[in-house]
Amino acid sequence: MKKVLVCGAGGFIGGHLVKKLKKEGCWVRGVDLKENEFSISPADEFIIGDLTNQQTVREVLDMPFDEVYQLAADMGGAGYIFTGENDANVMHNSATINLNIIHQAHKAGAKKIFYSSSACVYPSFNQENPDSPLCTEDSAYPAMPDSDYGWEKLFSERLYLAFSRNYNMTVRIARFHNIFGPEGTWNSGKEKAPAAICRKIAEAPDGGYIEVWGDGKQTRSFLYIDECLEGVQRLMESDFAGPVNIGSEEMVSLNQLAEMIMKIANKPLTIKNIPVSHIGVRGRNSDNNLINEKLGWAPNAPLVQGLKKTYQWIREQVLCEMPAE
Repeated sequence: MKKVLVCGAGGFIGGHLVKKLKKEGCWVRGVDLKENEFSISPADEFIIGDLTNQQTVREVLDMPFDEVYQLAADMGGAGYIFTGENDANVMHNSATINLNIIHQAHKAGAKKIFYSSSACVYPSFNQENPDSPLCTEDSAYPAMPDSDYGWEKLFSERLYLAFSRNYNMTVRIARFHNIFGPEGTWNSGKEKAPAAICRKIAEAPDGGYIEVWGDGKQTRSFLYIDECLEGVQRLMESDFAGPVNIGSEEMVSLNQLAEMIMKIANKPLTIKNIPVSHIGVRGRNSDNNLINEKLGWAPNAPLVQGLKKTYQWIREQVLCEMPAE
């Protein structure tokens, strides 16, 4: 039986990954600062622990796991990442986690390790045009990420690749592009655009309005969680180390995203664009040429398909929190 460690198992992607691995018959140990708040983890073991602590990491990585998935990070949506107020914690905590995990994975003889990087590593100067951003994997250098979160991700990519070169470790790296779906953060201040907009629409009265940050013309692509995990699995089963984009090429503006969700909800609301400084780059979209070339695969499910499932789940959460009349 394959033995697997999932770091960040209490989070959105990690929680879904544990479920997938268990369905495939793996023995899974999960670790996180907290358990998933939306569902009970099916992990064989779930350890509550701080991965910035070296002793915790030694206890968690106490055997030569067949696979280690490193998803743990200090992160959130634009309101958390781009204000600058959390940069020190983001860089210190995430870098410390990665330094601890790759070091102990090497000592424990881990057979294969996956690191979840981010599209935030791409240079801001290649993402100024919302209609034609450049996010090919080889465009990450010369480096100029738009946030310290992106700088830490880029550093950690190099960290994992250095251990791969120097210690003959099998490493796989993916750059995620805005993964979304049910059982993700939706009202904590760390939620990302799809969840935030779903919540606002679910809460808004008929005929009302929702706020969208910025002018709403900034563009992004969003990938549903099931396709993300399919991409990760294919990468892990391949002989390609990466980094490789795992994201959708269906680019939409934030106003268009809101309009799609309003149509799903059957709630014709008004969009009120709110000027804020922390909106990130003007345009970002996954380029899937490399994943097609190396893995013979790329995500292709339409955005609306995942939004329907996500909106329904968030609407149920909103209804549960509404006070009884």
